Amino acid sequence: MPTPIIFWFRRDLRIEDNAGLYHALKSGHPVRCLFVFDTDILASLPASDRRIDFIWQSVDALQHALQAAGSDLYVAHGSAREVVPALARQWQTAAVFANRDYEPQATLRDAEVSRALEQDSCTLQLFKDQVIFESDEVLTSTRRPYTVFTPYKNAWLKKMDSFFLQSYPTQRYLHQLEHWQTPASHSLEELGFTEGISSLRGGSMAAEQLFADFMSRIVYYKQWRDFPASKGVSYLSTHLRFGTISVRKLAQFAWQQGGEGAECWLGELIWRDFYQQLLWHFPAAAHASFKEEYRQLVFENREDWLQAWQEGRTGFPIVDAAMRQLNHSGYMHNRLRMIAASFLVKDLLIDWRKGEAYFAEKLLDFDLAANNGGWQWAASTGCDAQPYFRIFNPVTQSEKFDPEAKFIRRYVPELSPLNNKDIHAPWLAKNLPMGFQLGRDYPQPLVDHAVQRQKALALFGKN
Repeated sequence: MPTPIIFWFRRDLRIEDNAGLYHALKSGHPVRCLFVFDTDILASLPASDRRIDFIWQSVDALQHALQAAGSDLYVAHGSAREVVPALARQWQTAAVFANRDYEPQATLRDAEVSRALEQDSCTLQLFKDQVIFESDEVLTSTRRPYTVFTPYKNAWLKKMDSFFLQSYPTQRYLHQLEHWQTPASHSLEELGFTEGISSLRGGSMAAEQLFADFMSRIVYYKQWRDFPASKGVSYLSTHLRFGTISVRKLAQFAWQQGGEGAECWLGELIWRDFYQQLLWHFPAAAHASFKEEYRQLVFENREDWLQAWQEGRTGFPIVDAAMRQLNHSGYMHNRLRMIAASFLVKDLLIDWRKGEAYFAEKLLDFDLAANNGGWQWAASTGCDAQPYFRIFNPVTQSEKFDPEAKFIRRYVPELSPLNNKDIHAPWLAKNLPMGFQLGRDYPQPLVDHAVQRQKALALFGKN
């Protein structure tokens, strides 16, 4: 009887089209599946962290799918650095298969696990799964990483063919799963967390339902994607982050579908690859400005303004609505992410890393590479970033992308009595509704955008 091998689920919480799982199943060994609630990550999170609820739901759905296939999922709770080598030793396995993770801390973890496994003559075998092209697969003609998106996108599209989008037919080989039963999984409470999901369900089935809905709307994606009150985006970012749906499946659909909507959405998936390869090549960008000339910027960093921004009390309705959406749901529309980020850095003159950290704490779809890349783009400190002299005006952005203020009224209901013109900048209204008092019912604006814009230009222009 061949010895079992381990497949270690991480950012790939699905059976369908799973590269590492496919290779494990094809190895000829019976496959035991493992997931680790890694305390090295969980220890710093609050009990109410919504992401753990999403992961728990997704792991539970995955376990049920494996049980339906006659197998099971071993769910561990501890430091993955210690748990994985210990189980490999206990189960006398010759190999651990997993899909590659590109974040700096993840690569360090995997290197440590690999060294520990080698001491017991066991290997860690990693595969590409969460991106279409990884690390060194799309390089310039001089074999250097791209740091500007458009040339990267063009090279990505030139390299693309159906080979890279083929799915891995894992379903054919599920008979290679070991027929075993594991101890009961941990409840959220046993893990030290509480339920936090209100609108987004975890698991592959939930992801497929969202994708099916988006397929019927993708033709309108380019026209609708910037309007937060419209159902214009895919809402798949959290499922992509935790791998409850395959990026190959999504890219294949967009690539084959064609048309401006699908092509525009495919561009967003390419951005995802771009930021992943960028962080892999330049891991220091996780903590410092990509552009060296902006590493010594002296931000004002007023803590009271940072708190007002976090709580949606800036006096700028579109910014406050965006932040309240984030705090309420763990989600923020992409256009609003740009507006909120620009406002924090260029209007409030607060270090982008403070905003990045807050998004990292609150976003269900938090992904280090995408979050860091997006913040550095808005702050003008990253590669191929928004030029520092182009500063979003929150009022004109609001008027353009929420013209009827439907989104604002949803998340800042105290402004509902204002008309569609005045609601974007209440402090400029000549006749506010009777009984409504600015400064009592809704805050006065923290800053004068025109004044802060000049300060931001001066701050960045010194470098």
